[in-house]
Amino acid sequence: MQDYKAILGDIHRDLSSKTNKGQVATYIPELAHIDKNKFGIHLKTIDGFEFGIGDCYTSFSIQSISKVLALSKAIALIGETVWQRVGVEPSGHPFNQLALLEVEKGIPRNPFINSGAIVIADILLSYLKNPKDDFLRYIRDLANDDSIGFNEDVALSEKITGFKNYAAANLLKSFNNLENAVEDVLDFYFYQCSIEMTCSQLNHTFFFLANKGNCLLNKSRLTKTQAKRINALMLSCGFYDEAGEFAFEVGLPGKSGVGGGIVALLPNHFVITTWAPGLNPKGNSLLGMQSLEQFTTKTKLSIF
Repeated sequence: MQDYKAILGDIHRDLSSKTNKGQVATYIPELAHIDKNKFGIHLKTIDGFEFGIGDCYTSFSIQSISKVLALSKAIALIGETVWQRVGVEPSGHPFNQLALLEVEKGIPRNPFINSGAIVIADILLSYLKNPKDDFLRYIRDLANDDSIGFNEDVALSEKITGFKNYAAANLLKSFNNLENAVEDVLDFYFYQCSIEMTCSQLNHTFFFLANKGNCLLNKSRLTKTQAKRINALMLSCGFYDEAGEFAFEVGLPGKSGVGGGIVALLPNHFVITTWAPGLNPKGNSLLGMQSLEQFTTKTKLSIF
């Protein structure tokens, strides 16, 4: 039996003392105000053990972590049809890169780069009766927590500054890969990214992907195959042009967000979330990446 409390305590103490904590995202003005010294880790195992340390109960904007949840909802709604409009290959480029989208005629490489996530947002807009409310309800049900909500200020901040997202959406529209109006799709997308959660809430929300597609209360489920494919995409595409580095150093499926959060999991074992707002040059949490590398090294638990 691993002594997770001691291991996470050692990791948190070691990394909290580092002078280089990265830089917070400033291109979304609301995120620029976050204290980069914040740092939390939370672990939830399949057998019910939970432990958190540091700022693991402080809410933060999950940003691109929401793309995994949006994809899971789209798959639950329309199944394999999703893959007719978005690919499953790593992009090897930053999350907001546009060049490949034009070369590949409006089919994004994967659902975790911005253009791919915008296509998924379009699918949800088409199939949900009240898209924002229904998507938020889906997440609350996964987490069994009705306190989860949108941050209106973050959503507005993204809308005001999201010029590349507007460019991507219009490019997608030009290739007939958006069914709804660009403004409507992006409004939903910005709200999706603005959802706030704690490390603890994220672990509860992502539990179903570590548990063969089943959430604890069975309010929502995917098939084992669908959960497997989402986990595979997180391993290969969850960190943009640093996905290979994360697989190499950490060895877990995971997803990052520019709010400083990272969720990672080992199927049939655990979900672990870190939050440290300071980012590395690739846009991933600096201390988050380091803490998860230490965790899998110390516990010898990874998919490899």
